[in-house]
Amino acid sequence: MVGREGESTVWTIHGERVVDDTRRLKLSIAAVELPDGVRFEQYVLRMPKAAMVVVLDEARERVLMMWRHRFIVDRWVWELPGGYVEPGEDPAVTAAREVEEETGWRPRGVARLLELQPSVGTTDAENLLFVAVGAERIGVPVDVNEAERVEWIELASVRERIAGGEIVGAASIAGLLHVLAFPR
Repeated sequence: MVGREGESTVWTIHGERVVDDTRRLKLSIAAVELPDGVRFEQYVLRMPKAAMVVVLDEARERVLMMWRHRFIVDRWVWELPGGYVEPGEDPAVTAAREVEEETGWRPRGVARLLELQPSVGTTDAENLLFVAVGAERIGVPVDVNEAERVEWIELASVRERIAGGEIVGAASIAGLLHVLAFPR
């Protein structure tokens, strides 16, 4: 039964032990108790905030994306440029910086689009998505480890690419579908 206003469905945390703690993630096991009294252990993964950008061309017909291999799922996929927000850094600055480093393009007018948690049941990995219309070519990508190639792909092809498994990342899908559903 879903709790109604005034009824608590908040889980009780009895403790949490760290399994691994690095610069890019903290893995722990939490001892939790459900409102009905059931107790169990839950893995918890915490990651730093990440910022990504949907960079559209001036006509809003194409989007800047990176073709890259993701070894964990062993697949080639299209992704939006982005990266982790450094401590104390404005996420919009992170987003713009990552576009430049990974693609060689400088986005214009980066604006907040949405935020999401891709796997909220076990992971705290806040993804902040931004949108920019227009970009200036400033050179080659500085970070040569990020993408096999960088291209402006037709926005009209996004749904087909998602259906075909070429775009699988939660943040990329959310940002692209948001832009398609709610054009500015």
